[in-house]
Amino acid sequence: MNTKRLVLLIVYALIAVASIGGIVNSNSDRAEFIIKAAIQASTQDEDYVGLLAFKEYVEKASEGRVQVQLYSSGQFCGGVPECIGNLQKGVLEMFPTTAGGTGNFFAPAQVLDLPYVFDNDAQAQCVLAGPILDKMRTTVLAKNLQIRLMGVTNTGGWRNFATTSKAIHHPADLVGQKIRTTPAKIQQELVRQLGANPTPVSWAELYTALATGVVEGSKNGIQDIIGAKLEEHLKYIVLDGHSYMAALWWFSEPVWQSLPKEIQDIIEQGFEHQQKAANDLVFNQEANSYKLFEKAGGTVYRPTLAEKQAFKEASRNMRQWFEDNYGSDWLQLLTTSVAQCDANAP
Repeated sequence: MNTKRLVLLIVYALIAVASIGGIVNSNSDRAEFIIKAAIQASTQDEDYVGLLAFKEYVEKASEGRVQVQLYSSGQFCGGVPECIGNLQKGVLEMFPTTAGGTGNFFAPAQVLDLPYVFDNDAQAQCVLAGPILDKMRTTVLAKNLQIRLMGVTNTGGWRNFATTSKAIHHPADLVGQKIRTTPAKIQQELVRQLGANPTPVSWAELYTALATGVVEGSKNGIQDIIGAKLEEHLKYIVLDGHSYMAALWWFSEPVWQSLPKEIQDIIEQGFEHQQKAANDLVFNQEANSYKLFEKAGGTVYRPTLAEKQAFKEASRNMRQWFEDNYGSDWLQLLTTSVAQCDANAP
């Protein structure tokens, strides 16, 4: 574990010790409200560090009226459909999905996974705190999906292409490569448009898939690569930065409606603390994680401006693909949001 992550975990350790793995602490019989938050990642992940900050704030600000229980490593529910179903039924209160994962139950959310839209963290965070997030929240509620979008955190930095045996410097280098994706249609389409072969593999099976040659590469953030020890098989990364890894955090709407206004306010404020803790950890650790990758024998390639433009050109039809499948409204809102954030940037 690197130093920064260790320090952050120690800071919250006394608060979290009774909730790791979903264990109910001794104050549960005195709490009026229980908030159960589940993630698929481990306790080493930025999602968990963010939840520790959420837990600390909410329990303190509510003066013990709310207890937050944390479930890591898929202990509460095994996958996105099951976890979202638990939110909808009010069995679980909080759970995150990626933009691609959100596409399983709300397809337009995949607009956030369009490649090469964002140039930097500040721009991405500005867009994801603006009108597109508000529209997503209201639309999902209007569809009566029984879940409420709380906000977005960074969950691993930037997605790049990483491969086991072939260095990628140009889109042409990806042709014919078996690249692991999630089941998300937009991720598979991007890999396909770049000439590679999209191969859906679950996160739990990716390490073995890389080891056995089922896939020859993946499209992940460096934090996730190091956290899952994928650097033992992945030996090349090209920093094409094709997407910002956003975690969309959902809250059970049935539970939300049962909470008093003052508790709702505390939860919303708690999420702000959660967001800052997760984003800060990713931002501060990304450079160090690349060093760890290189220390393990990997090569990090930083494409030239011309090479980066080549990746953008090779995937230029992604926007048309999205519009053909999901209409132009979300795409137009994304474009105007990026332009507005750029215009207001310091």
